[in-house]
Amino acid sequence: MSSTNEGARPTASPAVSVRSVATAVPPTALEQGAVRDLFADQPDISPLARRLIRSVFNSSAIERRYTPIGELAGRADADTSSPPTFYDATTGTILTPSTGVRNAEYERSIRPLLRDAAERALAAAPELDRADITHVVTVSCTGFFAPGPDYVLVRDLGLAPSTRRLHIGFMGCYGAFPALRAARSTCIAEPDATVLVVCAELCSLHLRSSDDPDAIVASSVFGDGAAAAIVTARPVPAGATVLEMDALETVLTDDGEADMAWTIGDLGFEMVLSSYVPRILEARIAEALRPLLEAGTGARDAAAWSGIERWAVHPGGRAILDRVQRALGLSDEQLAPSRDVLRDYGNMSSATVLFILERLLRSDDAETGGGADPAPERVAAMAFGPGLTVESALFTKRVMR
Repeated sequence: MSSTNEGARPTASPAVSVRSVATAVPPTALEQGAVRDLFADQPDISPLARRLIRSVFNSSAIERRYTPIGELAGRADADTSSPPTFYDATTGTILTPSTGVRNAEYERSIRPLLRDAAERALAAAPELDRADITHVVTVSCTGFFAPGPDYVLVRDLGLAPSTRRLHIGFMGCYGAFPALRAARSTCIAEPDATVLVVCAELCSLHLRSSDDPDAIVASSVFGDGAAAAIVTARPVPAGATVLEMDALETVLTDDGEADMAWTIGDLGFEMVLSSYVPRILEARIAEALRPLLEAGTGARDAAAWSGIERWAVHPGGRAILDRVQRALGLSDEQLAPSRDVLRDYGNMSSATVLFILERLLRSDDAETGGGADPAPERVAAMAFGPGLTVESALFTKRVMR
């Protein structure tokens, strides 16, 4: 197992914080039971695959997901003036648009999602406005176009033409962490910088009907959403709650390269998410997180995990959460935010961990010292993706004085 160690913040460096986190989803809600029946009723599905679909969907611990594809829910504002693209309601058939058609929909639908999440993050940091944003970092693995999401965001928000931009593409579910690392490094190098990070994914554009178990798992868990975070080392108003960024780590496990992958096919992007991934994570997660523990706390003993109150574990699926919880000895309460996000939105790839951090940032402080004087809390976050890669971060949740 190999890792890179960014380490704890040098004492001479400014404290870099996640000032705000905000989220947004596309307009169409899909109830999990309805999506299950839709996929199970496809005419090209074998009886065995039909049983697998029902089993996988029923055990997913997901209630709803979101998509820009109004056809899938028969939404009243869905465009009926042209032939259907993704779903033919008259025949009940899931269609097979080309990768080019899917990507064109991505380019259309990602734009309002990026802007919505970003504007909400700015609204959650009222001392900042658009003129304060010096850098933009965007993350996405579900589509491509150029000029890309970073350019679109600068234009749509009316940011300065000199805003420095970075787009992180095709890294999968852990993509938020390289973005946060880039934002943190920028703010250490330039203490007056304010970095807007936006992760936006439209996974539903690539769902397809199939007998293949990996495709069935993908159709049961992936949803769409965007999340934005503002990262800065600038002074924060008294009373504001922030997540101070203490350490970030990345680790490649010794196995799992073939068990989680994301490739481009002729009929959309194709996900490989084998049933072995939860077992690999259970076996490797404690070792993978040890560098984060050492960098963030200076401790080598895994018992130091007991001092971390809050956890944001990427919900790649129910089995992944179950296995990680067991391997790290986490309580049901510590896993509740991750399970809640899985239930309400599914797996939104790179945006998902920020959905969890938003809940932790805004959670009730009464448990940590009460009302006006809450004690600081440690927050550990992690996500997993192709490689098999484990990305992690350690924060201190703090109310500024």
